[in-house]
Amino acid sequence: MTHRISGRAGALTTALGAALLVCATALPAAAAPTGTVTCTSAKAGLADKLKKDITAALANREGTVAVGLYDRGTRTTCTLNATTVFDSASTVKVTVLATLLWDARKHNRYLTDTETDLATAMITQSDNDATSTLWKQLGAAKVQGFLTAAGMTRTVPGADGYWGLTQEDVTDEQKLLQLITARNSVLSDNSRAYILRLMGQVVADQRWGTPAGAPSSVSVHVKNGWLQRSTHGWRVHSLGTFNGAGHDYMVTVLTQDDSTMDYGVATIQSVATAIHKDLVPVTAGVTRYAPTTQPREAFVAVPPRS
Repeated sequence: MTHRISGRAGALTTALGAALLVCATALPAAAAPTGTVTCTSAKAGLADKLKKDITAALANREGTVAVGLYDRGTRTTCTLNATTVFDSASTVKVTVLATLLWDARKHNRYLTDTETDLATAMITQSDNDATSTLWKQLGAAKVQGFLTAAGMTRTVPGADGYWGLTQEDVTDEQKLLQLITARNSVLSDNSRAYILRLMGQVVADQRWGTPAGAPSSVSVHVKNGWLQRSTHGWRVHSLGTFNGAGHDYMVTVLTQDDSTMDYGVATIQSVATAIHKDLVPVTAGVTRYAPTTQPREAFVAVPPRS
């Protein structure tokens, strides 16, 4: 059972390196999600079940939703709006950490104590000051270098220090999750283990989203992002990887046009619950994870354009 976490809840500090605060007034949600869920699987009947249940989970939800699922054990893939582009908000912090480790490996060095402290705060508490410091240290060229090495060709780093406005989609986020969960030539085994360890230590009030409904038999690693702007309302995203007891899968859910942050969280958790239920049916001694804390809504600074 690895749903326990360590660390203290960190308040959201300065965000995205800009000065304008966007008010937290709820905006009307857009129309119901469009697009068709597509699933394939080597396990008989699983693809059809996932397609049906993910579609049902979104049937009464509004907003724009993109979903990615990959399960290594059953060679199962599901996608919805996989190439729709979103502002990354804090999900880009996993890419920042991966870039830092990729670059350190290229220069045959360990992270400094300061980098370790910054990385820990960035992932486990979603600390924005720490992220801005690392983003500036790395620079655009190194971030782009990692994206190229990782095959994340559709991801566009945010300009002028606005890391939270990095443009991302489900396709590339799933590539990233696959990189950090299996041996590859881009990230060392130690780097992958470090990323997963920090994602497994995210503070309690940020441990919502894709972990919802996860069985107690798997390890949970998560990184979420949330951001409101004057167009497309709330963006609420969740990246999660889950492994153990014969299971090894990863889930990305990206949303925007959410009327509130809580609404986006609920949409993600509805999808996640369906996925976990279908991939890991309930057996004796297995319980389901239900987030017990409400996510905090927060002001986040963004550039004056929208």
